[in-house]
Amino acid sequence: MPDKVRIGAGSGFQGDRLEPAVILASQGELDYLALECLAERTIALAQLRRLADPATGYDPLLEKRLGSLLPIAKRNGVRIVTNMGAANPLAAGRKVISLAKDLNLNVKVAVVTGDDVVSLLEPSMRTIEARGAPLSEYEIFSANAYLGADAIVPALATGADVVITGRVADPSLFVAPIAHAFGWRLDDWERLGRATAVGHLLECAGQVTGGYFAEPGLKDVANLAHLGFPWCDVDPEGNGVLGKVAGTGGAITLRTAKEQLLYEVTDPGGYITPDVVADFSSVSLKETGPDRVTVKGGKGTSRTPTYKVSVGYRAGFVGEGEVSYAGANAKERAQLAGEIVRERLREDIPDLRIDLIGIDSAHRADFGHPQPPYEVRLRVAARTATRVLAERVGAEIWALGTNGPAGGGGFREAAYERIGVVSTLLERSRVRPAITVLEEDREAQAA
Repeated sequence: MPDKVRIGAGSGFQGDRLEPAVILASQGELDYLALECLAERTIALAQLRRLADPATGYDPLLEKRLGSLLPIAKRNGVRIVTNMGAANPLAAGRKVISLAKDLNLNVKVAVVTGDDVVSLLEPSMRTIEARGAPLSEYEIFSANAYLGADAIVPALATGADVVITGRVADPSLFVAPIAHAFGWRLDDWERLGRATAVGHLLECAGQVTGGYFAEPGLKDVANLAHLGFPWCDVDPEGNGVLGKVAGTGGAITLRTAKEQLLYEVTDPGGYITPDVVADFSSVSLKETGPDRVTVKGGKGTSRTPTYKVSVGYRAGFVGEGEVSYAGANAKERAQLAGEIVRERLREDIPDLRIDLIGIDSAHRADFGHPQPPYEVRLRVAARTATRVLAERVGAEIWALGTNGPAGGGGFREAAYERIGVVSTLLERSRVRPAITVLEEDREAQAA
């Protein structure tokens, strides 16, 4: 058994930068690199792409990311774990095999499936959101369970260079390599609780190195344009030391770690994941050097008997349009433009959102600001049942160009389908994760 394992965070969301992951893979002396690229809306949109074309549905940046990372990772012995499979993990795995062949690399890929549970939903099942509505009220097109480390560890046990999943819980991408490296039992709640704290600190990548933390004059962070992503050295008990590659931008401090530890955690004493109900209340954070923070403690109790399921549904359409006004009376002209559009759409679209961006769009009030704005951007938007109605919003904004008021410019319009996401719970016993091992000219189910 190793005395430590080093795991790096190469991505915090689908559109994250590639450069920090390349630096980690090449200079970070990693054992594992995790790429977290999914969110509730991200996988719902991926499901729509797959429905339109069954050959797609995986992360659209898969080839770009792994085309850069595979040669480095293979050379340095870094194993990659990622949820870039999104709505079509098997297609993603096959794409990686094809990409590796083009790069003259011999790569083994293990694909985790089973998170797509739309066939297991029942109309009477209820959402866990406040209203608790039955699923029969929604036009559902996707449902993905948040799998955990117990679905990923068998994939790592195949010796795969790359493990590709669909929807798994974010910290599980980190918990699984840690548990695999040290041979933990997957009911070792204390260690899993500690590893979940580490995974949660890493899962958003640049946030713990100061990215989302930064605020000029209050929380200054150096060299944000070249922000480095974090790694963590984890010991056999699940304690760790956070760090980053020397010379990269950003900072890992007690303050950045504290903010990230509590980020999106509604109950630090009972953070529910598919691996464990983690208790962060006993986690100890301590700066031990420049860009080094030790993470100790934390505990956990038995996982719940259900998986959380992210359910995507069709929620109509959105139409929007924007136009700018500048100079004297900019606010008054923008207000008049909004009133004109409201009047023209009143009968067909009674519920319009009209914002004066920079004045009342964030807080829905101007708080009596004494200075008249010299420039204002008007945005009008509406939710509609049809695309035709959605397109009318932007059309009315364009019509302001010659139909007044004076001086509008920078017109923009858009109409698109609106995707909604709710959550429900599904008995864990009904979900059947599976592993498929892919190599060049070979594809097989793992035992």
